[in-house]
Amino acid sequence: MMTEDVYRRLQNVLDTLPNGFPATDSGIEIKILKKIFTPEEADLFCDLKLHFETAGQIAKRTGRPKAELKPLLTSMWHRGEILGAEVMGIRVYKMIPWIVGIYEFQVGRMDREFAAMCEEYEAYFKTQLISHKPKLMQVVPVEKHIDTRQQALSFQQVSAIIDSAKSFAINECICTKGKKLLGEGCDKPKEICMALSKVPGVFKKHPWGRPITRNEAYETLRLAEEHGLVHLTSNVQTDHMFICNCCGCCCPVLDTLKGLGTAEHVNASFYAEIDADVCSGCGVCADERCQVDAIEADEESFRVLQHRCIGCGLCVSTCPEEVIRLVQKPAEELEAPPVTQGDWMEARGKVRGIDFSALK
Repeated sequence: MMTEDVYRRLQNVLDTLPNGFPATDSGIEIKILKKIFTPEEADLFCDLKLHFETAGQIAKRTGRPKAELKPLLTSMWHRGEILGAEVMGIRVYKMIPWIVGIYEFQVGRMDREFAAMCEEYEAYFKTQLISHKPKLMQVVPVEKHIDTRQQALSFQQVSAIIDSAKSFAINECICTKGKKLLGEGCDKPKEICMALSKVPGVFKKHPWGRPITRNEAYETLRLAEEHGLVHLTSNVQTDHMFICNCCGCCCPVLDTLKGLGTAEHVNASFYAEIDADVCSGCGVCADERCQVDAIEADEESFRVLQHRCIGCGLCVSTCPEEVIRLVQKPAEELEAPPVTQGDWMEARGKVRGIDFSALK
């Protein structure tokens, strides 16, 4: 297969996944794939599935020599091109989407050239990413600010997400790293992106991130909240695999919401409300905490623009007058996420009109 053909084939496979990876007139997506994959790696990726397989199973299914597959699969796993895991001494591998997946796993290989490529491609990719449902991400509010009289479901509680996992790891935020390499971004904490798994010890031999304990996971969330970072996770009800802690200046999701002036492209179950009668007008909520420009001055006080608010709760914790509260949206406005990641992919694929059954 010609070199250009294998990269186009890889782009088509990634775009067949419900998350998407659209082609462009400029061909920037092919340049990105060449930066990450060798032709041999690109060819093998296209032969993988969305479920875990051993090297032996892949060899039997594809007719590839097992002796050649094993080192190549391990190398691709360590380079963040596929997802691998080692459980009870058995290694398994599967393909992953561009986002959330390959892109985030490139944090160790991120350089200025790659950062510039991803920023150029973002304009194309995020249009597709936000224009279909189910939504990619959901906001998990600062839990202590959820009124106990409001019935927050487990996927709306960060403690429930943490407590359901058995293994944890953290790593530097690739979005923040990319912005820094381009001379942009902020000085908020960097080692703040968290991976989760229900498999005990799965991150001990994993190439991505640093394994941490459950207590350290909670401390990471506390640090994120202290520095005004929004908790974002996958838009599902169970088996969450990550919690991103995001700022409005580096995160492409939050930056998109700011640019569009709406919260409709993330799943948010709450919104903030300010009691204008006792608001002192200090502006801390608007100037220091809100990551999506959802709070504005209103004569001598401040008010929340509900259509822009993502209900993260960051403005509540630092209000000196304690006049901000989180309010749960009416039942008719709540969007129940798909139950599992598989359900999300099925629903997203149907909306996009793509058939990815051959990759299952």
